[in-house]
Amino acid sequence: MEKELLQFMKEKTQELVQSPTCCAELKEVAATWLEAVGTENEAAETEKYMNELKADIMPIDQLIGFAGSETGEEYFGQDAAQNIKAHAEEIKANGSCYCDCPACAAAEAILKKLAAL
Repeated sequence: MEKELLQFMKEKTQELVQSPTCCAELKEVAATWLEAVGTENEAAETEKYMNELKADIMPIDQLIGFAGSETGEEYFGQDAAQNIKAHAEEIKANGSCYCDCPACAAAEAILKKLAAL
């Protein structure tokens, strides 16, 4: 992996790991990837990491559906769920495909960078 891309990924991965909105599974895979950088395990861990990023990034329609559901209201609280749903609908109207929480924003940045290669 080229040095500039690797540095970008490491920075975004640190943001991801430190994000309170990142799920435990992704934090673990991301931390393992960081430890594997520069080792013989880097390629295998990169593949696992990319697969986990793709699995865990929240599509905007899924967020809207969850926040607008009874389960979403129970999880977030009624007011927060309504605010999250309204925000998600707004960013969708502006072209967003994914949730813009810190974890999803970092995941999207990494995936976009890799897709551009």
